[in-house]
Amino acid sequence: MKQETEVVVLKELLRQLDEGRNVDAGRRYRVPTDAYVNPELAEREWSSFFQSHPQFIGLSGDLAAPGHYFTTDDFGTPVLATRDDEGRFRAFLNACRHRGVRVANEPRGESRRFMCPFHNWTYANDGALVGVPRERDFGPVDKSCMGLVELSAAEHNGMLWVHPQPDRELDAPALLGDLDDELASWNAGSYLYLGETLIEGDLNWKLANDTFGETYHFQRLHKDTLGQIFHGDALAYETFGRNHRFVFASRGISALRDLPESEWSTDNAANVLYFLFPNIQFNISRDTILAIKIYPKKGNPGRSLTRIGYYYSPAAAAAMEAAEANGTRVVGAEDVYDVENRDGAAVFSLEASREIFDSTIEQEDYAMGEKTQQVAENGTLTHLIFGRNEPALHHYHNTFREALNLPPLERLD
Repeated sequence: MKQETEVVVLKELLRQLDEGRNVDAGRRYRVPTDAYVNPELAEREWSSFFQSHPQFIGLSGDLAAPGHYFTTDDFGTPVLATRDDEGRFRAFLNACRHRGVRVANEPRGESRRFMCPFHNWTYANDGALVGVPRERDFGPVDKSCMGLVELSAAEHNGMLWVHPQPDRELDAPALLGDLDDELASWNAGSYLYLGETLIEGDLNWKLANDTFGETYHFQRLHKDTLGQIFHGDALAYETFGRNHRFVFASRGISALRDLPESEWSTDNAANVLYFLFPNIQFNISRDTILAIKIYPKKGNPGRSLTRIGYYYSPAAAAAMEAAEANGTRVVGAEDVYDVENRDGAAVFSLEASREIFDSTIEQEDYAMGEKTQQVAENGTLTHLIFGRNEPALHHYHNTFREALNLPPLERLD
């Protein structure tokens, strides 16, 4: 993000805090609870958003060197993502051309060859078929046209994209639109992958996504967790087509008042979160990235899966390693919320980052979403309300509905 943009965003947050008022979208909406339970709608979403739309699957750091690979099938198409021997990102249907068995069964690793466990047909990391056992018995195989089915893939500004269907268009800059240059400025391609958390819950994928759509609940639901680190009821919000930027203030924002604007930064002052249509929450700072991918469970509108990838800048990863080696206090799960009241120079551990999501997203936010899901499935409560201070919720749902050629949400005022 350009420094002048950071200044504009931070001024807006300070204004809201000074005035004691949150962002105001100027309108409220009603959302039908049927949106979270309707099986026909869920099937349309699966087809349109997850089988017919390009998918963000990770960062360059997931494939740090030639020979690295990872697999995913969260959106219905089993994908094998590789960094081939020439250093190029490739994506393939994770299925042997002989009988369709997966050729890579581990979540990630390092290998230049992938062997089908059924009959040992073998493929290179560029997808080429390089081995067929006892070909003289099987019959001649033209290896030049029997490689793994390649999917459209793009590595753009450190982000990895794939289309779930072969021979489909994938234009990453067009997907990001006016956010493209801003996201490029974060240099996400340099961050190192350091693990992930998987959350499966009894809530619709849109309810899981709604979790990231307002700060109204921070000082209520999260008063003992995130509420200790961040201000609620203050939000700098801007849409960029189907995507948006969502920035909320940390407790450290007041320190900016003693600095010239030329030194202002979102570092230690705010949390920057981008929504990338249709299912990505991209939380980024100069030290860490949390790539949050939210998926429905096909055939069950009341279930969803959230995959959170943790990435650290080389400097942050080195600082954690050095701190642990030197015996410096590394902030862990037990004291992550109290760090601002103590040693501000303490280094956050990966476990601390995961604790934030375990104790807030899964145990607090998603727990609320599961209760909403139960009410929606009962059918007695027909509508929910999105307030003027919840513009991201307006944007999510009206964008989803527009993409499916549905009428917009009903306005209350």
